[in-house]
This record gives sequence, structure tokens and C-alpha cells, in this order.
Amino acid sequence: MDRPVAVITGATSGLGRLAAVELARRGYRVGAVARSRDRAAALVDGLRAVTDAPVDVFHADLSLIREARRAGEEIAAHYPRVDVLVNNAGLHAFAQRVTAEGFAEMTAVNYLSPFVLTEALREKLGASAPARIVNVASEASRRAKAIAPAEDLRRTDAHTRRESMSRYGLTKLMTIMWTQELARRLEPRLTTVNCCDPGFNATGLGRDLPGSAALQRVLNTLRIGDPRTGAGIIVRLATDPSLAGTSGGYLSVRDARRLPCPEPGRSPVAQRELWEETVALLASHAAG
Repeated sequence: MDRPVAVITGATSGLGRLAAVELARRGYRVGAVARSRDRAAALVDGLRAVTDAPVDVFHADLSLIREARRAGEEIAAHYPRVDVLVNNAGLHAFAQRVTAEGFAEMTAVNYLSPFVLTEALREKLGASAPARIVNVASEASRRAKAIAPAEDLRRTDAHTRRESMSRYGLTKLMTIMWTQELARRLEPRLTTVNCCDPGFNATGLGRDLPGSAALQRVLNTLRIGDPRTGAGIIVRLATDPSLAGTSGGYLSVRDARRLPCPEPGRSPVAQRELWEETVALLASHAAG
């Protein structure tokens, strides 16, 4: 295989689609993890219209841990190397939804499935050195005022639309904490891992909110929340030579400036606790 490979989740719309197109333009073979077959087909057509870079689709519903694991194993078997993994798929649910596996859907899509997918590809990434992992976080993480990993990972109680922001923020805080703990466990000469705040983007993330389609049209008309800006920091983390040695960073959409992990998830002790609770939860789920 003469092209580097970039695997990206959430590539059928919004930031992910724009990042996938740019990576393909830069010569990467794109491996898109997608749930919708129709949207995946549209992505393939769109990529082929602007570049001759190959694109592969791996179908998976990332609200289900077992599908994230299967997709990771399938990708690892398909490619002789994986140079970049972008965990971009995200969800903001304004009302609680519990998956068939018993997890809160936001927790599953935003945190647990990226964790599982990354672990499934970790060996392949290390063997493809130098490789990069990019996790898409959010400044919404600052809305999470406390974290109790054992409880929060399993939390499925109902929440209001207003409360949904702090729940969403908690999943993004987990993403930052996981990124920084993973960086301590990886050999940075082989694989780096960073996360980013892509800023405000007028994408379909909040499509469950009544009136969101009309609001998005207004924002697009006013050029507010241009997703090309958010996609830019994702692509930069995946490709910029000046960031090749950076690992464990939480970088701003503004000039890739380093941001501190919000409290209460900043300490290595808290980050290690989240890691250990996540591993235990996933082991229990796999065994059950």
C-alpha cells in the first residue's frame, strides 16, 4: 500500500466529512467508519469527485460497544498499516436514551466506543510508527463540575434538555482525561495522541433540538460556526509536521494553543482512575 491510511469516525457529515475530504486531498487512503449506508455511499461519491485517493467504508453503529470492537478488528485486519485514527463521531442527546447494551447513548458514542476502537487498533498504530491518534473533545467539558468514574460511566437516569449540556460535557471531559492518560501509556516515538476543541460548529450535532434545522440554516447564512474551522484543527493534528512530537495535548481550534484539562479531571490520579474504571467496565461487558 503506497498511501498512508487515515481512519475516521463520523465522516459522513459535518466536521468529519470535511476532514475526510482534506485528508484524501493530501493523499491519505480514508477508512470511514459509518452507521448509515446511504450517507457512506454519498461520502464515497463526494470523495471520488474531488480526489483519486481510495476510500473504504466500515459499517458500524458506534452506540454499541460490540460494533466498535468489531469495526476495530476488521480495520486492523484490512490494512497493513494505519497512520492516523480520528475519533470524531459525537452525539448530544437532549433526552436520555439507553442503548441495547445498557449504556447511556452519549456515553457510549462519545467515550466508550472511541476507547474500544482505539484499543483494537493500538497495536496496528504502533507497528505503523510514527502514527497519530486525534480525539475530538469540546469546551463543553467545562460544564462538568464533578466526575465519579464508577458511577458516571454507568449512569442512565433521565435528564432534561437543560441538564443534557452538563451530561454531554462530562463525556467530553472523559475524552480529554482518557487522551492524557493514554499518552502516558504510549511510546510517543511510535504513537502520539492528542485531543482538540473544534470550537462552535453549525453541524448536525444538536439535531434532536426542536428548530435546530432552521437555526442551522440561519447560522450558515450568517457564516457563524463554519465547520471548516473545526475540521482544520483535526487535520492539523493529524498531519502537521510541527506537531509530530506533541502528545497528551488538549489543543484549541485557535492556533493549536494548548488548553488545560478542565477540573475536576486534570490530575493524573483522576485520569488513571477513569482509565481503570473504564477497563473494568468493558471487561465486565465483554464477559457478560
